[in-house]
Amino acid sequence: MDFGATLRKTTMKPNPISSILRRLFVHAVAVMALLTGATVAHAQLPTPEPSETAPTEALVDTFERQTPRSSVTALLNALAAEDYERAARYFAGTPDPATLPLGDEGSPATDASEGLVQGADLARKLKLALDSGGMLRPFAVLSNAPDGDLEDGLDPLLEQVGTFQLEGSEQPIILQRVAAGEGKLLQWRISLETVSALEDWSPSPEVAEQSEEKAIEVAGAPVLDWLLLIGVAVALFAALRLLAAAIISVLRRVIPEHSSSTVFRLIHAALPPLALYVATIAFFYVAGTMEVSIIARQQLLRGAGIAAWLSLGWFLFRLIDAVARMASERMNRAERRQAASVITLLRRIAKLTLLVMIFIAVLDTFGVDVTTGIAALGIGGLALALGAQKTIENLVGSVTIIGDHPVQVGDAAQIGDTFGTVEDVGMRSTRVRTINRTLVTIPNGFLAGEKIENFSARDQFLFKHVIGVSYDTDAEKMSEVLAAFRTILAENDHVLEEDARARFIGFGESALNIEIFAYFRTASFAESLEMQEDLLLALMRKLKELDVEIAFPTRTLHIDACGSANGRSAAIPMVRPSQEGNKENDGEM
Repeated sequence: MDFGATLRKTTMKPNPISSILRRLFVHAVAVMALLTGATVAHAQLPTPEPSETAPTEALVDTFERQTPRSSVTALLNALAAEDYERAARYFAGTPDPATLPLGDEGSPATDASEGLVQGADLARKLKLALDSGGMLRPFAVLSNAPDGDLEDGLDPLLEQVGTFQLEGSEQPIILQRVAAGEGKLLQWRISLETVSALEDWSPSPEVAEQSEEKAIEVAGAPVLDWLLLIGVAVALFAALRLLAAAIISVLRRVIPEHSSSTVFRLIHAALPPLALYVATIAFFYVAGTMEVSIIARQQLLRGAGIAAWLSLGWFLFRLIDAVARMASERMNRAERRQAASVITLLRRIAKLTLLVMIFIAVLDTFGVDVTTGIAALGIGGLALALGAQKTIENLVGSVTIIGDHPVQVGDAAQIGDTFGTVEDVGMRSTRVRTINRTLVTIPNGFLAGEKIENFSARDQFLFKHVIGVSYDTDAEKMSEVLAAFRTILAENDHVLEEDARARFIGFGESALNIEIFAYFRTASFAESLEMQEDLLLALMRKLKELDVEIAFPTRTLHIDACGSANGRSAAIPMVRPSQEGNKENDGEM
């Protein structure tokens, strides 16, 4: 393999921002898969077939060279402890300890460990090269997959983990995946190309002199380097925090009524955590250019990675709170209390999801393998979703109802077979007070799929009545009645003229039918009843004025008179005596 051509193909610098965002996306997908595990609730899991052979014990690399991240971390630990013989195990070409003969005390024999001595010298040179302007990728950016980062543009067996200065140019530090040791384990070691470059590297006189001086060290790095890096981090955060405070102060003066301004509230919520996040990203770049101990630098960069996740979570938490608060205030002003309660629930779900994502990301930064944990959470989430299927269905139904708002509290509605006034729209169910004053509780999952007729949503009320007048009314009188009815409709201020009509619609069994059709200008049911009453009374008065009777069902009774002269039956109409006739009879008596 031509490693030189591969290395010349790219000498990439670490991009913490893109790497962090990519990891955030991966964790988001994992958490969403956990939360939506119910969608695969009915899938059948394949049962593994029993193995015919006993499982063999897997070989373990005691030097933790399985992934680029673990290999770099273990190498740094060895350099911090100044255990250069152990650090030599991370260079390609160094013999594996299992292949070396052992001495009397169980350590590799001196005459058989020349490769380890050379590797130890390389480890010292690597530490000096990194301390004098070199850099390693932050812990969170290094790939923790056994196959490495397959999308970095390098050969699949190569992984760039840092750079160091060689004759005024950056020389990439490349890990090479090799099979070594007993059992030919696949290990990530510093490549032969990088080893060759390290052999050509020599420290400057100042660096060589400083390396010979014995400084006070803490955790494998000089105290002054720790203080310098911490001071830079504090200065960056303080500067950006002051800048954020200055921006907020200016906005308070520029924006009138800033307490109610949406823009100001969003900026006020975002700036403090955003200042910490930007300071963390700036520290990534500044620390990479400082000639300080690589041990102190990498340890603080790992802490900076954790701070980046926490600041990002803080930023999103405040943003969620600000948006939810503004949405709740808007719903309360519109008197949509149930919508405000749903917003509160969604805010809690979003914050809980974000908290889980940040927790997983921080564990990953600490080096904890979260793959198994996510799988376990997925199984637990699936079991929880199966047990709470109806609850989740009602919860989704409540969100649908609030979003579509077919009914609101106080509305009169027909829901299936239930008619009444909606008293409450909760997260699990909706309560309806019927006209019999009973309280019906309807699950929101059922309500979301049911036909709902909202009577309170009417903007107009229909007036449609059929008035029957007696058959004594002739055509001329009928025309007069219709004209009078149309005049009444036209003069009524509550009636919509474009839809109002009075028509003679047919001959009934006992009456001549007139249909009155109109719409009232009101959205109130009580007002519509009052308008209907006034209109009906006006129609009755007009009929009385025109001397037209309202018909009522009549029946003609035919009586066969026995012994009549002509033998025919006499038809005696059975009619209601009028009040005038009664008065005349009374007078005669």
